Formats: sequence, C-alpha cells, structure tokens
Amino acid sequence: MLSSMKYRHLLFLLTWLLSLPAWSQWSAKWIQASDCQDAINTWQVFKKSVNLTSVPETVSARIAVDSKYWLWINGRQVVFEGGLKRGPSPKDTYFDEVNIAPFLKKGSNTIAILSVFFGKEGFSHKNSGHAALLFEAQVGNTTIISDATWEAAVYKAYGKLDNPAPNWRLPESSLCFDGRKSLGNWYMPGAGRHFPKARVLCEDAINNIYGELIKRPIPLFKDFGLKDYVEQSYDPKTRILTCRLPYNAQITPYLKIQSKGGDTIDIRTDHDQVGGEICVRAAYITRSGIQEYESLGWMNGDKVFYKIPKGSKILAVKFRETGYDTEFVSHFRCNDPFFNELWKRSERTMYVNMRDTYFDCPDRERSQWWGDVVNDIQQSFYALSPSSWDIITKGIYELMNWQRSDGTIFSPIPAGNWNKELPCQMLMSVGWYGFRHQAFYSGDYSFVAPIYDRLHRYLHGVWRINDEGIAQVREGEWGFADWGDHIDMDIITTCWYYLALKAEKEFAEELEKMNDAAQIGGMMEKMEENFNHRFWKGDHYRSANYKDAEPDDRAQALAVLCGFAGKDKYPALLKVFNTSRYASPFLELYVQKALFKMGEGRFALERAKERFGNMMSYKEYTTMFELWTISASVNHGWSSGMIAVFGEELCGIRPTSRGFKTFEICPDMAGLTEVSTQVETRYGFIKVNLKREGNQTTLCLTVPRNTEATVRFGQSRCRLDAGTYRMQVTETTPGYYIYNDIN
Repeated sequence: MLSSMKYRHLLFLLTWLLSLPAWSQWSAKWIQASDCQDAINTWQVFKKSVNLTSVPETVSARIAVDSKYWLWINGRQVVFEGGLKRGPSPKDTYFDEVNIAPFLKKGSNTIAILSVFFGKEGFSHKNSGHAALLFEAQVGNTTIISDATWEAAVYKAYGKLDNPAPNWRLPESSLCFDGRKSLGNWYMPGAGRHFPKARVLCEDAINNIYGELIKRPIPLFKDFGLKDYVEQSYDPKTRILTCRLPYNAQITPYLKIQSKGGDTIDIRTDHDQVGGEICVRAAYITRSGIQEYESLGWMNGDKVFYKIPKGSKILAVKFRETGYDTEFVSHFRCNDPFFNELWKRSERTMYVNMRDTYFDCPDRERSQWWGDVVNDIQQSFYALSPSSWDIITKGIYELMNWQRSDGTIFSPIPAGNWNKELPCQMLMSVGWYGFRHQAFYSGDYSFVAPIYDRLHRYLHGVWRINDEGIAQVREGEWGFADWGDHIDMDIITTCWYYLALKAEKEFAEELEKMNDAAQIGGMMEKMEENFNHRFWKGDHYRSANYKDAEPDDRAQALAVLCGFAGKDKYPALLKVFNTSRYASPFLELYVQKALFKMGEGRFALERAKERFGNMMSYKEYTTMFELWTISASVNHGWSSGMIAVFGEELCGIRPTSRGFKTFEICPDMAGLTEVSTQVETRYGFIKVNLKREGNQTTLCLTVPRNTEATVRFGQSRCRLDAGTYRMQVTETTPGYYIYNDIN
C-alpha cells in the first residue's frame, strides 16, 4: 500500500500532468556509452543513421537527458543546449519536445547528440546518478527510438578544471577541452568515424532512476549566434586578450587559433569569482595547426579574458549569447537620464538571471531563491513579453512539488544539496506579490487548483497564530527576512502572513471553497483589528522584541501595503522613511511601493536616486548589485524592482481584472515632466506617453482590442474603450481634473 506522502506526491504530479499535453506510452530506452562510468562531468556522443521514405510537415522528437544536450541532424544544428536541470519534483525529469521535420530528408539521415552529465548535486539541480539519453520520434511509419542500435562513446577530450573547482552551489564543472583528443566533425554525415554500440541502461523510459517524464514547460533557449566582441585589447606582458561584451550576458566563448600544439588557453570572464566564491571557467589545450573551439559551458560577465601562451596565435575570437526566449518590449523613457539608465540596467539584470529558472545571480549560484523570484514576477510584466510568464509557472509547480513531509516548503529548488526553509521568503512566495500576482496579471489561474491544497496545508498546518490573530515568528532553518540589520521580524512576519492569506482567500473563492474563504477572511479581520493595538507606538510601528533605536523601514512599508496603516499615520511614517535606510535592494521595492501608495511619489524617487546612486556610478557595469555596495554579486535579480515601480506606480498601469482585461491608468509622475512605456498583455500592448507642462498633462494612450481602460487623475476618472487616444488633462483645483480629447 502506498504511504500517504508518496500518494500525495503522485496525486499532485498527476494533476500537473493533466495540465500538460498528453503523450502516448514511451517506447525508447535510456542508453549510454559502454565505457560510461557516470563520473562527474561526463560528456558522451550518440549517433544514429535512419533511412526515411518520406518526411511529414511536423515531426516531434522527445529528448531527455541528465543534464544537457546538443542536437544535430544531417550536420545542421537543431538544438544548442537542450534539456533542463532535473527537478520538476525531487524524483522526476524534464524532457524536450523538438520539431525536427525541417532537418530531415528522404533517404539516409544522421542524428547526432552530444550530452553532458553534471554528475553532482547543486542548488539548482537534482542529480540522478546516471548519464544517459532518451530519444523518441515518429516519422510517418518509421519509429526512431534510443536503443542498443545507436552508436555511443564517452568524449574523452572533455575534462574538468578542479584547481580550483566551482563552489559547491553549482552543479556545473569548469570545462577543459583537449584539442589533441578532438573527434572533429563527428556529427557530420559521412564523417567516417564510428563508435561502439550503446549500452541500454534502462529498458523502461519511466523508472526509479529518472522518475516520471515531464514535458519542458518553458521555451527552448534562444541562440543569438556567434558575434564579434564590442572591443578588444591585448597586454603583451600578461599575454591576456581582453574582450568587452555589449552588456552582461550568458555566453559561450569561441576562438580560432594557430598553435604548435599542447598549449593551454585559459578562458574566463570578469565574473569568474564572486565574493571569494569560484564560478565557472574554461580552458582549451591546443593541437598542432589552425583550429576552432567553442566552450559549451555557459558563463557570464561584461568582459571575457583569453590568456594566450607563447607559441600560439589568436586568429579570431567571438562569443555566442544564449538565454531564455523572451523579448524586451517595454522601452521605458522619462526626462531624467538617471532613471532611464536604472531601467536599462534593471532590465539587463532580469534577463541575465533567466535560463532554466529565474535565479539570484548567474555566476555564483544560478539558484531559484524564491524571494528573488517574487520580485522578478512583478518586474517581468512591465518589461518582458508574455513568454516570460512560463518560467514563473514552472517555478510555482516546482516550489510546491518539493514540499516536505512536514508541510514546509523551501527554496532554492530544484536542489540536491540544500533543503533549508526561509519562512519569510516562503510567505512572500505563496502570497499577494508572488502566486497571486502571477495569476492576476497573466490572467492564468490554471495552476491554482493543482497547488491549492498544498498551499493551504503550509499556511494552516505549519504556521501558528496567537490569540490576537498575529502570526508567530518561525526561524525555520534560516530566519532570513532581508540582508542587513534593524529587522523587526515580528512585524515583517505578520505582514507577509497577512498577504499570504489575502492571496489564499482569492484562490479559495476561485475554486468555490467558500468555507475556506470564510475562515481565511475571519483570520484577516482579526489581524486587522489587532495589528495597530499590538504594534503602533504613536509615530511608528515596532514590536516588543525589536530593541533598535531607529524603526525598521521595511516593517513600516509592509504595514502600509497591508492596509494596516491608515492615512492618518502617513505623516509620521514619512518621517521614518526619511531617516531609516535599512532595506537592502531586495526589499527597497516594497518601501517604494508604500511611498507611492502614501502619495509620496516625489520623495520615493528622491530616495531611489540616493539609494541606487552608488551602484549606478560604476559606469563599467550594466547590471544591478546584490547589495548597495560592490561587495557581493553585481548582477542580482532582486535588485531590479524599480521596473515595477516605474510601470505600476509612475506610469500607473495596473490591471483591475484578470490579465488586464480591464485596467487603469493612474499615473504619479512624481516631479518628472515626461514618462512613457508600454506593457504587453494577452490582449496586446498598452501604450502610455505622458508629458506635463504646468497644470496640464498630455496623455497618449493605446487601449488594446477587447479591453477597457479607466484613466484616473486624482479624484477624476474617464472610461475608454479599445482605441488610440490623445487627450489633455487639466488640473482645475487640487485633486480634480478635466479631460479634453485632442485627437
């Protein structure tokens, strides 16, 4: 009989599977090279010749590996880095679906796959313990499956750099490729190179090693192609060629070189070490003559360094940028160059932190810390195209499918060597700015039913509430609320719990669980009744356990965002925000949101310019720092929160129903005279352009088809159907405006 925990796992997984396209029974077998030892950083080549009498318009190939693969058909590259790091749940594996029809032809076809097996646990990967390939495709009447008829071999030119090795958070190894052992164009038809027959590791595609097979829920990665560096300089003393990238990017470095053979080319970026932690590097050992090499282990940075030994001559260097397949669509502009540059760097920071998952930083960890993801959710709707929504939904399922037997949830996930809970970050994740924000802004509530019971169990089975309805602080394994000090944990915990209940109540109503909704509503009302009695001290919020002289600005901000702080408290709280500067870039987003809610947008931007001024002064960087100084990661996803502030508060674009079916334009230009942006929704683009002169503001607005907008300046409103508008908004008395169409 199944244990209750295993039963819950299977039930949840089945629910998720039902939300994905159905597939027939797998016929393919898991195969590997006969000399494969499942060692760390094992690279294998696989080859299969297939004769076809015809080729349909579409041929779907299903491909799975632990950990990554590259696919060629008839010598043409089909996939550059396929596969996802393991971990839809602690036991299961993702597979890709690829249309290979454009690469097939009548007659003989050569399928070639290169794979890498990380072979170790990390903060972003669950190791299966075995390096193998699964491939299946139906081409008309011909079935192509991975089995013992394939050729396979360990690619022994690949080694790893262990002196020093990347830090323990990364499952990836630093790569060393020995050109003297290169297999050349082994993937080409008629290459004349043959390998031994593959060994069948598992007869059944679904088994105890790889678990269930879950279809990849995000797009294949985008390949921008090989490009020239923006700038190059060579130092003959150090023999280092420094190459500048156009911006901080995920890249694979390429070189063309002439050598006598046996020389080692060291390749790394300016991000090969972060805060004392080693990140990924690369090396290439030359063979004699002219040769080309591209290191397939992606790295990131603003610069790439090639160290060239004597006896070797560089003929060309390039880079290939790859990344999540989404588009920058917003193009925010205002009359202050500081904020334009802040947007630009924030947008770049978001993108360099997207790949298999959203992660905290692309160099030191590559880990899906869900506190960071909550900020990313809010930012993505105001910067990226709708394809970015998929990476969030994937993360939501992963977070809840990794729930532990005691009901707690933790991140980063997927993970093989980490399982510690950060309670405040988990409350953020399941709450108003996390799960609910994703559902409401995208209009996609399909994930709510599969995860609801687990969410409910977490909030009501794990957390404890006192007689006043106040959530009790839980340390978990890491009682982290924000970097730094002056943290009022009692208030912050209570506020995040309230916002989690607020989201759960909406989800319960969505699922018509009215008893749950009533219970949750009662809990919220009790917190609302008692919060100020418990924490308000006349001029700021403070818990009995908080002993620092200065109040915590984060606690005040969350009290405002929860609605606990009425307008009568705003003048006193503004004084706190004017003196307290304790929020890190992680939670500064919520301070900014609170100030705009209080009607203090002008002060919010002044504070933002002060807080972000230091990191913006480093002209050589194109991304945002983890902390206010340059002491840690310089490309941290949680620091891009001003994207959401500019879109939602400054330009005032907010959905009033799911997916922006209806929305409002309620701008607070906060002392700026010109602002413009656009937001892509499921219905099309919302475009806003504002220009203020004296008491008049010219508004240009595009309302997408099948939507409706409400323009709100102060107390005055104007409803607009789909179309393009140009109007003049004039303030007649403080807070009141008239609207004149000037099309």
